[in-house]
Amino acid sequence: MQIRRKSFLALSGAAAGSALLAACGGDETAAGSSDAGGASDAGGAEEGAAPARADADLVIWTDEEKAASLEEPVATWGEANGLSVAVQIVADDLQGNFITANQAGNGPDMIVAAHDWIGNLVQNGSISPVQLPGDATEDIAPIGLEAVTYDSQTYGVPYAVETLVMFANKELTDVPEPKTVEEMVAAGEAGGADNVLSLPVGEQGDAYHMEGFYTSAGGYLFGTDTEGDFDPSDVGVGQEGSISAGEKIKELGDQGVLSTSITGDNAISLFTDGKAAYLVSGPWALEDIRTAEIDFAMGPVPGFEGLEAAVPFAGVNAFYVAAGGKNPAIAQQFATAVASSPDIVEQMFPRNELPPVNLTLQEKLAADFPEIVKIAELAEGADPMPALPEMATIWEPLGQAQANIVGGADPESTMTSAGEEITSQIG
Repeated sequence: MQIRRKSFLALSGAAAGSALLAACGGDETAAGSSDAGGASDAGGAEEGAAPARADADLVIWTDEEKAASLEEPVATWGEANGLSVAVQIVADDLQGNFITANQAGNGPDMIVAAHDWIGNLVQNGSISPVQLPGDATEDIAPIGLEAVTYDSQTYGVPYAVETLVMFANKELTDVPEPKTVEEMVAAGEAGGADNVLSLPVGEQGDAYHMEGFYTSAGGYLFGTDTEGDFDPSDVGVGQEGSISAGEKIKELGDQGVLSTSITGDNAISLFTDGKAAYLVSGPWALEDIRTAEIDFAMGPVPGFEGLEAAVPFAGVNAFYVAAGGKNPAIAQQFATAVASSPDIVEQMFPRNELPPVNLTLQEKLAADFPEIVKIAELAEGADPMPALPEMATIWEPLGQAQANIVGGADPESTMTSAGEEITSQIG
């Protein structure tokens, strides 16, 4: 199953793939550098190989969008501290290439990436715990701290969060923030839109976008142990809750509210073209919605009447200190700077408008970017995507099961088969 998200995060399942890295940028490896101490052009990377480590005191690897937002604030920090810095773009398979380079001792000092990579990075000995200043944690939203905590240790400095929300076209519905799925369906049908809801399903399913409905009806992915950590031996797919969720999903499929004809490629455009009253999507949909000049409202994904609240996934971006980096003390120094003040993340924001987890920055942005801040606030009602390496086994079987159920398959046998497939892969 392909998870289609125009987002700033990468799923652990996708990241576990074997795609080779293609470095980007003017010199094919370095997105930008500051030679306060003399960073040199990294250069020399062959196609399909990780970039050579830049000659700088602090080297950060990340993707193209994050690199663009990081260049100036990192250069400013380096100049203020008399250190050379370099931000390098890793266009493909950042996670896999980072693990390989870290083990070889020629990787970066830090990476900026999604929190759901943590389990795999820890398993491979690629990142070290970070020390957050005590007062810094008071200004970081709880969802951010929860996401970067793994096996009771803090492994990253969180700075941005995403989650799914429900957008409503106020010209097509009189209920801009429905409290339940049933209220949404009634309001959407009353408004006469071609589609009540645009939520990507596709022929292969999309377990990421379906998570709110799945959890509301009792589904879960992994249970937890006595310390509250996810337990990969307790797979929820195939259990009673997932079957109940499948029954609710089938009802929506039978009603035409969910459809395999709605995919990650057309879900947002159906909404922006005025063909859907509601849309389940994330912050990446805002630009298209604004461009279309839709009069819209935004609220949490609703749950089913009389059942649990919908709990979509939250994804968090964070800075990580490489376990095998050349200058771990400098990396920790920069991590402390990010955690101690919103200044660096605030400087990043204009180049990559992501919902911040820093509460002070949320207050500063609220007037000019209310939707961005509201998404950050709604993320507090979400659950961090499990950072377990075993999450890679979930996406395809669960997504396919949900798509089949939307298409009319029996919920019990379909969910049971999906659970058996997942369990067999975990071993």
